[in-house]
Amino acid sequence: MTGRPVLKRIELVANTASGGVGPDAPDAAREILAAHGVDARVQSPQDGDLMACLRRAVDARPDLVVILAGDGTARAAAELCGPKGPLLAPLPGGTMNMLPRAIYGTLSWQDALQAILTDGEVRSLGGGEVDGRLFLIAAILGSPALWAPAREAVRQGRFDLAWARAQRALRRAFSGRLRYALDDRSRGKAEAIAFLCPVGSSALADEDQMLEAAALDPAGAAEAFRLGVNAMMGDWRRDPAAQTSPCRAGAVWAAQGLPALLDGEPVRLPARVRITWRPDVVRVLAPRTVS
Repeated sequence: MTGRPVLKRIELVANTASGGVGPDAPDAAREILAAHGVDARVQSPQDGDLMACLRRAVDARPDLVVILAGDGTARAAAELCGPKGPLLAPLPGGTMNMLPRAIYGTLSWQDALQAILTDGEVRSLGGGEVDGRLFLIAAILGSPALWAPAREAVRQGRFDLAWARAQRALRRAFSGRLRYALDDRSRGKAEAIAFLCPVGSSALADEDQMLEAAALDPAGAAEAFRLGVNAMMGDWRRDPAAQTSPCRAGAVWAAQGLPALLDGEPVRLPARVRITWRPDVVRVLAPRTVS
């Protein structure tokens, strides 16, 4: 924590196509910002223009960049801001809102914006890096990531499609186990492995400078189904098949490319990757108290 900052210029990017952002959000944000008397520019990207909007916002060198979008956009904004760039406020504008929930609790984006403008404080946020990509909450490597398409279908209300995708994910489970090594400890094998940052882990304090690793190793199809459902619901850490331990670095490898979820977003990784802890990824503006 580094205290309350002076906010003279703010850039806000509102992705109205995101799950938790409506078409009226830009105007509502302008009203809140105007009420606090700050010089602000609000951008609402068109199709394919999101990254360009983010870059314009960061390149303008404001005191604060506010993001009203999903988890993938929040992670991209954190990469652009970095530890020495403008402060970042990733407000809840997506469907899962993993990072916003860790910073702002259950506050709506309107209440979170009001809170940080009224009495916000700077907080340095660490994260993990895998294959040159950041994650600020959690990275899941292996078969649970295959359930992401089923999760998306559930969000869209397409339960028939969700069931078909879940069946496909279950068939692909056990197609090849992962091998991993954590810090200098002995190697292990698992169906999947996850790495949690302190803000995403109930076992680590926010000030801890490390990751929590969880080896996920279901014993059969029934346990794999349960683990997949828990992964789809974001509750995989409590699964009995998870075995956890702290680490600062790790390596994961498999016979072929690795399916993965980085802060809830699906990606495809090479067959061998290294995961490292980065203590200073970005500075965020958080409320002093979180509900």
